[in-house]
Amino acid sequence: MLKTSRIILTIITVGLSAYALITEKYDYNSYTLLLLGFIMLLMGLEELQKDRKNFWGYIGIIASVFVFFVSIKVFLFS
Repeated sequence: MLKTSRIILTIITVGLSAYALITEKYDYNSYTLLLLGFIMLLMGLEELQKDRKNFWGYIGIIASVFVFFVSIKVFLFS
């Protein structure tokens, strides 16, 4: 379940990034940033779910929370 949703989010994120690079319209960067936060959250949860309670699972979750705060700031102040 987590792996398929991570793959779907990755495809959407790459599509949005490719669109922005080709058309040089960067209106959707905040959405791309939000999707990257979800991808990082899913990757951290996958690491913790594998019973590998090591450093990288927690780092992924902490980094995703930081990306969420940044994307919320971009949404509110743009």
